[in-house]
Amino acid sequence: MAPHARAGRAWLDVPFSDNAAARASGARYDPAARRWYAPAPGMAAFARWAPVPEILPGEDRGFGTGLFADPIPSTSWFTNVRSAVSPQDWDRLRGMVYRRAGHRCEACGARYDRDAGVFLEAHERFAYDEARGVQALRRLICLCTPCHATTHYGLTSKRGQGDQALTHLCAVTGMAEAEAIRHLEAAFALWQQRSQMQWELDLSILASAGVGIVRPAGSGANRAAWAQGRRQGSLAAARIRTRPDDSPAPRPRPVPTGSRPRPAGLGSRWQRWLTTGER
Repeated sequence: MAPHARAGRAWLDVPFSDNAAARASGARYDPAARRWYAPAPGMAAFARWAPVPEILPGEDRGFGTGLFADPIPSTSWFTNVRSAVSPQDWDRLRGMVYRRAGHRCEACGARYDRDAGVFLEAHERFAYDEARGVQALRRLICLCTPCHATTHYGLTSKRGQGDQALTHLCAVTGMAEAEAIRHLEAAFALWQQRSQMQWELDLSILASAGVGIVRPAGSGANRAAWAQGRRQGSLAAARIRTRPDDSPAPRPRPVPTGSRPRPAGLGSRWQRWLTTGER
């Protein structure tokens, strides 16, 4: 039986910043499950750490499976889940995502490996309704550092790591390089189309699970400044890293610039995507 399924435990979702408070309240820690639990079910003192459901109301865990470039429209930059919930709720959500995935990447199966620079990170899968201008959260997925970097290919390329991401995309999906480049071209074209629109963020699957939502307004640039200031205010307490998605990818060994051709036929538009970097 998996540790998180151990009978008789009233499990709690305690963010790192609340560890001391949970201990002072009488919560106990199970090192095998890497999780806190209450001495008995139904104790009011632990209500604020009630577990997030493993399947969020309305969540589609079959949506957006596998590894693919998944750029966020520039008009929606920094409107990710992490920017829209409290640091404590973000810790609870990503902990739930890692647990239900068995602490493995849901794209390639990799496990956490600090020595190899492979971490587990939570990523959002959105559905875009162009008729209504709604960007709706459909799923949270557990990805490893290389898969997450590949998913955000534009931002990764801006950081000089596009070659590694392309290689990883081919290795995980089995695509030939030419096919992977065509995939990136299509992702860029879709990103450019969606970036012409303003999107209303729908996080109702989180609100339905009792997670409080803060909705940043304004342009992508204004939201970037808002999110950055909000993160800096919570770094010490929550140990949240300053990256717009989850934990930072360590810098891989550099690859010589220009060792791969850029996708043909997109010219300066492709270069703009790589220069600005999508989130």
